Amino acid sequence: MLNCLPRLRCVSFLHSFPKVSKNIKQIHAQLITNGLKSPAFLAKLIEHYCASPDSHIANDAHLVFQYFDKPDIFLFNTLIRCAKPNDSIIIFRDEFSRGLMFFDDYTYNFVLGACARFPSASTLWVGRQLHSLIVKHGVGSNILVSTTKIYFYSSNKDIISARQVFDEMSMRSSITWNAMITGYSSLKEGKRQYAFNALSLFKDMLVDVRGIKPTDTTVVAVISAVSQMGLLETGACVHAFAEKTLCTEDDVFIGTGLVDMYSKCGCLDSALSVFWHMNQKNILTWTAMTTGLAIHGKGKQALEVLYKMGDYGLKPNEATFTSFLSACCHGGLVEEGLQLFHEMKRTFNVTPQIKHYGCIVDLLGRAGKLKEAYEFIIRMPINPDDVIWRTLLGACKIHEDVVMGEKVGKFLLQLEECSRPELTSKSEDYVSLSNVYALAERWVEVESVRKQMRAKRISNNVGCSAVQIFSL
Repeated sequence: MLNCLPRLRCVSFLHSFPKVSKNIKQIHAQLITNGLKSPAFLAKLIEHYCASPDSHIANDAHLVFQYFDKPDIFLFNTLIRCAKPNDSIIIFRDEFSRGLMFFDDYTYNFVLGACARFPSASTLWVGRQLHSLIVKHGVGSNILVSTTKIYFYSSNKDIISARQVFDEMSMRSSITWNAMITGYSSLKEGKRQYAFNALSLFKDMLVDVRGIKPTDTTVVAVISAVSQMGLLETGACVHAFAEKTLCTEDDVFIGTGLVDMYSKCGCLDSALSVFWHMNQKNILTWTAMTTGLAIHGKGKQALEVLYKMGDYGLKPNEATFTSFLSACCHGGLVEEGLQLFHEMKRTFNVTPQIKHYGCIVDLLGRAGKLKEAYEFIIRMPINPDDVIWRTLLGACKIHEDVVMGEKVGKFLLQLEECSRPELTSKSEDYVSLSNVYALAERWVEVESVRKQMRAKRISNNVGCSAVQIFSL
């Protein structure tokens, strides 16, 4: 088809084909045949190679370089930017080892971005080496590179290094502030302290002498921090600020964040008001609203909202059901949770997964319906994992059902020995079974379980408590 095209027709295909990947090699051949070596054309060619869903085609993007006597930094940067994160890191590493190319600011920025999108211990190490190269080659003053360093360190959970980079910057943009605030608010470990740091940084941004204005991204990150801390008054102030400076009704991300924040702070009327005034809603918005209602015991109202999703052209997904069922567990909504579980497949065409079955076991166990929970597990069409059995064992302890607890506890120990005989067993199952026996004052059995632990050299994990004291 493409081998008989006029000389420049292949160029138009590069810019007009929505699914050019099917003919990308033919177009590439036409460019070579007609001597079209313009970097702009070849950069577009690289973009199409990398965008191909076929990994074999995507891996051929490097072929663009073999027709150049000298390496082209523009095309190399394009390849680093468009390739998959792990591939970008490998491509940069190989080119760096050859030592034939002088990298510029964009190169370091794109490779750091790849390390940020592919967080792991190894990419954290690579990113730190890149940081050293950036300092060595004198491109650290570039605001875009420094901002990407913050994004990289935050994504890899090295928030201390991220803040150090932030503090060392003499110039900052709104994107820089957003990267640092988002880095704080997105961390899960020690989240209250980091959420407090995010709010403090937001206050610094408002009074900064450079006059950098917060954006919608800033507000979303700050609302997330407020949600984690449960500070209703602060959240209301942020909401008022957003209403004054941004159009919140048209921003689905700010709206969803406000719904989640008000729900977590227990102010359901405000959450519903924001929800129904939003001009656009996505699946996360509906999930936040229904979960907020359910976790505060408004099960029927939550179901009503959930069923209205179809009127807006949306259907709940697996995450929606997981969140809703988990909220039913905490809210004690047994009937609503069971009703929704049975309608997952029938009404919404969503097949229940192991996490949904686990929510139902937890729901029944919390309500003291231990027999029903056990029978539910036995009837499961998929094999229950140790988490589900452990959930039931915990419920047996709470409701002091020694007979059921003994049965489940012994089964858990057998399951663990059969599935992982070469690994050291966990102490929690032994301790839980021992506690069940202790409830019935069956001290002989308690001592027997403890002897098994000592014989297998299983030590109990030491408990600890922590208290954080801070002022806002």
